[in-house]
Amino acid sequence: MPSDLLMKSMNRFHRTLLTLSRGRLGWTAGGMPVLELTTIGRRSGEKRTSMLTSPAQTGEDIVVVASRGGDPVHPAWFLNLRENPTVEVVWKGGPRHVRTARVAEGEERAQLWQRIITDFPHYGGYQSKTTREIPLVVLTAAPEV
Repeated sequence: MPSDLLMKSMNRFHRTLLTLSRGRLGWTAGGMPVLELTTIGRRSGEKRTSMLTSPAQTGEDIVVVASRGGDPVHPAWFLNLRENPTVEVVWKGGPRHVRTARVAEGEERAQLWQRIITDFPHYGGYQSKTTREIPLVVLTAAPEV
């Protein structure tokens, strides 16, 4: 299971790659698009940013997987957005925008999960390492105000 230090180091490395390449490198990883997700810390109330991959997209919706490599606990970013589902996203290096996060459930989750493990089988391996059901989070564009 990845340690918090490893996860933070990977995020830091990814951001450094984006910065040094002036955004030309780092918006794909493992054959998936990369996004920057900003949540509000559930205890601190401060903005928290994570670099994540998206193994599936449906129309304008972006799907991220709260796998944490098959760890028995949910990633902090997931716990944060569960508490406050309004998030900010930078998608493939585009402008920052607001989205609403929701956990896919039922038939929607089943269909997305099958699609994800077909295209990216390592997610199935993560699920086999843990007893928790790995959440799939759908990031939906917030309505224009």
